[in-house]
Amino acid sequence: MAWGLETRVPFLDHEVVELAARIPADLKVRDGGKYILKEASRGVVPDAVIDRPKGYFPVPALKYNPRVFFDFVRDVLDAPAARQRGVFNRAYVDRLLADPEGELTPKGHSKLWQIALLGCWLQTQGI
Repeated sequence: MAWGLETRVPFLDHEVVELAARIPADLKVRDGGKYILKEASRGVVPDAVIDRPKGYFPVPALKYNPRVFFDFVRDVLDAPAARQRGVFNRAYVDRLLADPEGELTPKGHSKLWQIALLGCWLQTQGI
């Protein structure tokens, strides 16, 4: 087996993804979501873990991009690896870089900052 992303993130294994695609949607979202995954995990993962309330792990949010953060954001998104990766629409990234506070998320945070954090994570993971 090649040591790719699927070895670190089992839910991205192509066989798991293909199986999940064949499962009817009503089984995936029943009883508040992830029903089939939770049921398949019972007996392997403690019920206390399966049934705990959903946690919230927000992206560190910025509404405004102070110069030090803006320089970091620009460096991450303008890096050759980021451009070659092609994950983001370059015209949209350029528009955000031209007006960093021009487009905010529905919660009022910087879209530019959020895509830069994703870009930084992808770079750190060697993706």
